[in-house]
Amino acid sequence: MNTKDLFPPKNIGFIGLGVMGSPMCANLVRKSGLPVHVNDRSAEAVATAVAAGARDAGSIAGVGASADIVFLSLPSIVQVESVCEELLAANPRPRLIVDMSTSEVARTRALAKKLEAAGVAFVDAPVARTAEAAVKGTLFITVGGTQDLFDGLLPLLSHMGSDVLHCGETGCGQIVKILNNITVMMTVNALSEVITIGRRAGMDGKALFEALSKGSADSFVLRNHGMKYMVPDTFPEKIFPVDYAIKDASLALALAREGGFEPHIATYTHDMLGQVKAAGFGLNYHPVLVQLVDGRVKGPAA
Repeated sequence: MNTKDLFPPKNIGFIGLGVMGSPMCANLVRKSGLPVHVNDRSAEAVATAVAAGARDAGSIAGVGASADIVFLSLPSIVQVESVCEELLAANPRPRLIVDMSTSEVARTRALAKKLEAAGVAFVDAPVARTAEAAVKGTLFITVGGTQDLFDGLLPLLSHMGSDVLHCGETGCGQIVKILNNITVMMTVNALSEVITIGRRAGMDGKALFEALSKGSADSFVLRNHGMKYMVPDTFPEKIFPVDYAIKDASLALALAREGGFEPHIATYTHDMLGQVKAAGFGLNYHPVLVQLVDGRVKGPAA
């Protein structure tokens, strides 16, 4: 597929203006200098994007017909597949679709083959880090696709991320993102046990984590999830909630089992998150897991 004349594009599109997608789109609008055509189920989200300089495409097909390259930021592969069907029905079609959602690897690769057979190139480019990083344009973006497509997309992706990594062929961006997230969740689980042990032994949680941050146990998860949320015991909604964590943990387990491996720590963490959800905390920031670990929240089996 010849995409050499695709870069730089004349118009780009963005579908999915949620907690992460909205600021990502805003950075493209502000920094790319290109018309950005948008669509979302939320009229309010579209209005916010338009107020920032984006153009309301009116529909998914409208985005496809208006943009050379379309970026997606959607809840799961189910929505990604559905949106891509509508983009294929657009006239004209986009020439490249970039999925920045976190999606199942096997279905991502199958979708890429389907799109490429229809003459539409595909790249997976899921994002990591926080909603604050999305606003600042400092996301970590892991890219799966050909080197030519990565090179062409890099200037646009760099408007949204400070670290943009080519991970390999289609699907490899998703592999890195999924394994990044399960590593974070397993670390949160470990920190939940550590702070519980420390507190019950008579140590202040803040003092404990501050001390650990000076030694070999230091990590971003300790400083962010631990010190900013677990120590003050605040777990707001609309920041990567338990529901999303369960989805991504499930993707990691599926990926492991496809390779004939049965993971133990990841499975335990997934099950613990399920208990937190069952206790009514599905919408809270996922480090709320600490309340299950320390016994304040009782799982269904308790």
